[in-house]
Amino acid sequence: WEKALQLLSLIMQNRMQLDTVTCNAAISACEKSGKQLKAEQLFTAMLDRRLASNSYTFNSTISACKKGGEWEDALQLFNAMERHKVDADSITFSALISTCVKGGKWENVLQVLGTMARSNVGLDTTAFNAAISACGKAGEWEKALQLLSVMVQGKIETDRITYSATCSTCEKA
Repeated sequence: WEKALQLLSLIMQNRMQLDTVTCNAAISACEKSGKQLKAEQLFTAMLDRRLASNSYTFNSTISACKKGGEWEDALQLFNAMERHKVDADSITFSALISTCVKGGKWENVLQVLGTMARSNVGLDTTAFNAAISACGKAGEWEKALQLLSVMVQGKIETDRITYSATCSTCEKA
């Protein structure tokens, strides 16, 4: 991540034009190194410079928030996507759900799941499993069972993780 930031600094010192791809690479490097604050600063700098952002920009920054445990920042970034006319994809929703799970925010996980259902992305097993797990950690066994029921009724594939998480949730009840 430090080398990526040095490269950005060098580009600016030489009065070269920064672009979305270069900034995305630096944000991603910060995210992978767990430097959430630096990733968010680069994201803000991109917007300040009026550089185009895309799903990769947002996904990397949301993932950085996950590693930093900053679920509120991740939700704000997600909400900003619409303002910037950037469509969320399955990676966006996965990162956002994971961030909320890590933050213990099961209600937000369910809201994101609802948004995902209304989007063109569609619901998947991984998203439901994360939501069931989040409900389990919060002791919300009834919600977990409701989610399992929605999966079965909606013909969304269930797997051993689905049933293990649901059973674990009920076991804690």
